[in-house]
Amino acid sequence: MISVFLADDDAGFRAAYRKLFDRTDGFRVAGEAADGATAVRLITGLRPAVALLDVQMPEMDGLAVARAVLAGTDTRVIMLTTFDLDEYVHTALSVGAAGFLLKNAAPAEVLHAVRTVHAGHAMLAPEVTGRLLHRLAPPPPERAHAFAGQVLSERELQVVRLVARGYSNQRIADELFLSPETVRTYLRRMFAKLGVNDRTHLAVLAYEAGLLRDPR
Repeated sequence: MISVFLADDDAGFRAAYRKLFDRTDGFRVAGEAADGATAVRLITGLRPAVALLDVQMPEMDGLAVARAVLAGTDTRVIMLTTFDLDEYVHTALSVGAAGFLLKNAAPAEVLHAVRTVHAGHAMLAPEVTGRLLHRLAPPPPERAHAFAGQVLSERELQVVRLVARGYSNQRIADELFLSPETVRTYLRRMFAKLGVNDRTHLAVLAYEAGLLRDPR
């Protein structure tokens, strides 16, 4: 049973999500909050498996809630956002959120996202990762060397650039004439080198390092 916490100042939105989880086997709603301060207090006490946090809430915004929750609990965090709030996505991932969910996501996508995050993975689909990273502003100069001190082979650089563009493992394999298992091996190696646990955070580092631009 996956326990889920809902934090959003829109009561109708919370009600719709509660109905979705209540009617689906394997889920239960542990609690809900309409503002950030209440969300931190209740999540800290209830310790749900996954918290869905709206980016914009009164008293404390979702990013501040995520920082507090991730610092003090084992709860996994999914941020709720819309495309016009893309500037928050990078910050959310940087503070340790497992990913983000578009607020117009279909019910099946919501359930899949929570299951994926509960299993210990990031929940961004590769296509969404690439689309969102391309919409973000250029990385600040002081963060342009996120890969500094780490030596990546030319093949690893090719793989990570394609990850940052949203390519699936199969598509990367096809593009580079590799097997999917070889691609997975490269990814595991880079996860270890860079101290990340999933391809979403790898893509964030690639974005920060300016690796979205292929050398010509």
